[in-house]
Amino acid sequence: MNIHEYQAKELLQKFGVATPRGKVASTPDEAEQIARELGHLDLATGRVRPIGGLVVKAQIHAGGRGKGTFTNGFNGGVHLCKSPAEARELASKMLGQTLVTHQTGSEGRVVNKVLVAESAEIAREIYFAILLDRATAGPLGVASTEGGVEIETVAAKSPEKIIRESIDPLAGLQSFQARKLAKQLAFDSAQLKAASKLFDGLFRTFIGLDCSMVEVNPLVVTRKGEVLALDAKFNFDDNALYRHADIAAMRDVAEEDPREVEAS
Repeated sequence: MNIHEYQAKELLQKFGVATPRGKVASTPDEAEQIARELGHLDLATGRVRPIGGLVVKAQIHAGGRGKGTFTNGFNGGVHLCKSPAEARELASKMLGQTLVTHQTGSEGRVVNKVLVAESAEIAREIYFAILLDRATAGPLGVASTEGGVEIETVAAKSPEKIIRESIDPLAGLQSFQARKLAKQLAFDSAQLKAASKLFDGLFRTFIGLDCSMVEVNPLVVTRKGEVLALDAKFNFDDNALYRHADIAAMRDVAEEDPREVEAS
């Protein structure tokens, strides 16, 4: 079972993983209101201004949203904006429309929700995931300094840039392993603690929710030195969902193949 980005971030936050503030909207009015809540009142002008900036992201179970195209002619499922009014306008162009990406096929996916969140001033992008290693039947950390692109692309073009770290499922991700990964990913000394905390949170998420994969791509370092999970993707062990009714309730059948839904 897969879930939406906004749901993934809600789960990560429960395990102490830092993400940009944001909420999901189903209507343009909701998108505008969320943008207002994320901003502050400029006393000089009386207008609500976002703290830094905002991003509006179409929510579908597919990658390539930023480079996708809507069938109404609007380009891109991820857009930056600077005001609640802009957030509303962007949401109105996405909601209820079909977004086609390289992963959806020509039929695309209908966008029923958008995530309105604070944008991050990105200094560096990193790939980080914890997945089930089929060879050892245990957790495996996979990382790369080449964030923001699909890991399959990195594996094909620059396999030497992929870092792997086996994790003992009983002992968990040890602090020395987290520091080792952070150093291999070129975090500076001031960021080691935040990076290690994020890695530990991802491992605890993986174990605590019976995941087969927790992927953060990109994990970013901001210009302020913050370490944030900017986008996240989860895969769950379907056989363990009976232990997680709250996660099972996140299932969006509209995003699934009708034939698979009927078969299940």
